[in-house]
Amino acid sequence: MSAKLVRPRNHRMIAGVCAGLAERFGMSRTTMRVIFLLSCLLPGPQFLLYIALWILLPSENAHQGHGGAAHSW
Repeated sequence: MSAKLVRPRNHRMIAGVCAGLAERFGMSRTTMRVIFLLSCLLPGPQFLLYIALWILLPSENAHQGHGGAAHSW
């Protein structure tokens, strides 16, 4: 679990949130997407959380493109 939490440039379906979470936690991208879709059947703010992560997570190209001067959050 040493990977940074970023939205990858490749393997995106919509915004790369599920792909980024899957890479960070060592899961399959497909598994993470299925978990998200199944969670949408439950009551809760899943779509708001996805949109918030889309806004807050840096894109992989923005994270790597500044010679180490990128944010580490």
